[in-house]
Amino acid sequence: MTDVSTYKYILYEVDRNRACITLNRPKQRNALSLALVEELQAALWEADDDQSVHCVILRGAGLGFSAGYDLAPAHLSRPDDGVKRRTGRGIDSDTWMLERFQRCMRTLWEMHKPSIAQIHGHCLAGGTDLALYCDIVIVADDAVIGFPPLRNMGAPPNHMWLYHCGPQWTKRLLLTGDSVSGEDAARIGFAMKSVPPEYLDSEVQGLADRFALVDSDLLSANKRVVNLGMELMGAQTLQRLAAENDAKAHTTRAARQVYKDLANNGVKQTISARDAPFGDGRARVIGPERRDADGRLLPPLD
Repeated sequence: MTDVSTYKYILYEVDRNRACITLNRPKQRNALSLALVEELQAALWEADDDQSVHCVILRGAGLGFSAGYDLAPAHLSRPDDGVKRRTGRGIDSDTWMLERFQRCMRTLWEMHKPSIAQIHGHCLAGGTDLALYCDIVIVADDAVIGFPPLRNMGAPPNHMWLYHCGPQWTKRLLLTGDSVSGEDAARIGFAMKSVPPEYLDSEVQGLADRFALVDSDLLSANKRVVNLGMELMGAQTLQRLAAENDAKAHTTRAARQVYKDLANNGVKQTISARDAPFGDGRARVIGPERRDADGRLLPPLD
């Protein structure tokens, strides 16, 4: 049994046959550090083992769900125990470290009980990886969904986009790093549905109420057969390939340069320089993408 009182980066609460897990680094916009995802993994297996729990709700504290992976090098540092350990340099070592993250997050897929991602504010980069491992995604209409780091940092180290959004919208968003609103995320299949922000919590809780009416073993059986079907379509194999592909993408000239820029100029300046040419960085699902001189979307046509 996990001692939930020891968690530093998440909040864990069981109530009314659901476990609510909250990413709790609001000052860092719930950036996904190794310590956070390892705590998340432990909490998810705890919820899966707890017979009172019928589902898990995953959400973020503060202004958004998650701004993505933690770019601060310190989040990967480990105590010096005299053992020569991997540094992430080289494709194999990089892949190993990406897979370490991946195993933690993939618990949402592998656990028996269903999970609901409750998305408000920004859900970017690694935040989208985490959300798409959940069984159901419900978003606020005004949420911002996308993967901007793909403009110069690499490729998705987890890759469930294809299975939710199809090949064309996956390519449209991942080849540009552009983002979509919560409403549009639901239109392309990233989310099951979007609702006005003030209804987000009640919508998620209402679905959890309905899960609570069903035998948890039946919930497991019906989740797992769907996931097995996706595995027959290559979903699990693609995750391993995604980690290797991201490690190779880290060797590109653009990625090598951006990591130098991060070290020399800091995260904020480096990201601002990357995103400036893309204007507001938004894509539109319905209607033409008309933009002003600064690259910002103009209002939709009547």
